[in-house]
Amino acid sequence: MSAAPLLKVRGLSVAFGDQEVVHSLDFSMMPGERVALVGESGSGKTVSALSLLRLVADAKVGGQALFNGNDLLALPERELRAVRGRDIAMIFQEPMTALNPLMTVGDQIAEVLTLKMGLAKAQSLQKAIDLLAETGIPEPERRVNAFPHQLSGGQRQRAMIAMALACQPKLLLADEPTTALDVSLRGQILDLLAGLQQSHGMAVLLITHDLNLVRRFADRVIVMENGWIVEQGNTTEVFAQPQHAYTRRLIASKPTRDVVAPRADAAPPVVLAARGLRVVYPTPLTGIRGWFKRGEFVAVQGADFEISPGQTLGIMGESGSGKSTLALAALGLLPFQGELQFGGQTWSVNGLRNKALRRQVQVVFQDPFSSLSPRMTVEEIVGEGLGVHEPELSKSQRQQRVMAALRDVGLGVADDTVMAQTLQRYPHEFSGGQRQRLAIARALIINPGLLVLDEPTSALDVTVQKQVLQLLQNLQRAHSLSYLLITHDVDVIRAMAHHVLVMKDGAVVESGPVHQVLAQPQHEYTRILVSAAG
Repeated sequence: MSAAPLLKVRGLSVAFGDQEVVHSLDFSMMPGERVALVGESGSGKTVSALSLLRLVADAKVGGQALFNGNDLLALPERELRAVRGRDIAMIFQEPMTALNPLMTVGDQIAEVLTLKMGLAKAQSLQKAIDLLAETGIPEPERRVNAFPHQLSGGQRQRAMIAMALACQPKLLLADEPTTALDVSLRGQILDLLAGLQQSHGMAVLLITHDLNLVRRFADRVIVMENGWIVEQGNTTEVFAQPQHAYTRRLIASKPTRDVVAPRADAAPPVVLAARGLRVVYPTPLTGIRGWFKRGEFVAVQGADFEISPGQTLGIMGESGSGKSTLALAALGLLPFQGELQFGGQTWSVNGLRNKALRRQVQVVFQDPFSSLSPRMTVEEIVGEGLGVHEPELSKSQRQQRVMAALRDVGLGVADDTVMAQTLQRYPHEFSGGQRQRLAIARALIINPGLLVLDEPTSALDVTVQKQVLQLLQNLQRAHSLSYLLITHDVDVIRAMAHHVLVMKDGAVVESGPVHQVLAQPQHEYTRILVSAAG
């Protein structure tokens, strides 16, 4: 006789007002099973999981969610509160916002044990120490008294996991538990969850958009698109033979390499060259000496690199490695030491006064939602650079240039009347991928020689990421553009870069041709990054 499902969902629907966003979901989970709920932003995966515990405000939830035979959607609120945190626990995406900043992590874990298990304060704190130790936090006796801001990102997520496991739940809902973490920490947290799942015998519903995590972790996968389940089954079988077109698109969304081969010149020309590039921030000293002297924090330590026309230099590293600081220095937006030259001309903060030089270096920022002014139209945003560098253009000429730039990035149509309507739209009327195309058009319209790409796809869904990377590859080929690409994503480096610098704690620990560095990494840190990327 087969075991009964731990969770059996039938006809689950979620609506806000008159709009239904989750449609008639059917799935089940067995005790101790690992299931991944996969989809892009807006697919309904997080709303579906939160609705099981009725944690979605102002939502109308329909259907059944049978947990150990009891319908979670029909339980009185008092009985459901007893289930939350004890029988079903949840790990949220961003521990910095999920943890109370005014309480120590020990008190937060102890609070769960006191409320749900009825343990005394002393017992709860000792149990909290044990849980922090079990989740791999060093010096748990000391860390139990730390506030969330005093822990690293990985330690905060481990503390969140410790809190979720406090009451030995039967089911753990893990909502993007590694998204806010650096790439080397993601594998560690996933391995931790896998080990804890086995030792505690609980079922885990992993909510994620990261297919690499799904491959490594899940027994079964459920794929969602626009609020519908479009496919579900054994993970190995779904990845090997996806049946639905959307699943096939997700699996095919890994970036592909399509770049121009490096020139065979003995000494190719150089667009941007750095020698001994350092970025130093003054810091106050503790004690009375701080009144008279200043220390220094070296954010970038002596970087050397060159970028040739039509080539991409990738700067790879985790948060705090110094890669974005290096990019700001390359843009002339930070004071730096050492030598930086663009096209043979010295480039510095003072060089910002040289308009001809300045127009040659443009930037595309990470987040298209905050890098575009919500109060400016498309025409104003994309054409802004023309007002600075080509003020002699008439309004009609400027509009034609904006239209041409939009067509270059795939946002144009042949009909100028329709295009004129597009020019009067605002950023909020576009999707994330379209906004990033607007940002690229804004950078390209003044015909620069170098684009600084600061994590250009990290804020986008995986299928949109591939489209934007293909666009950048096509533009590089068409205009012989050079890119300084800043990213933590090894797959993006593999697809886009000709050469790569690997940075850790402000220092370049390894550099070379991308195929050589990724295939045969020499430094331990590079090996960790490549291994974590799968």
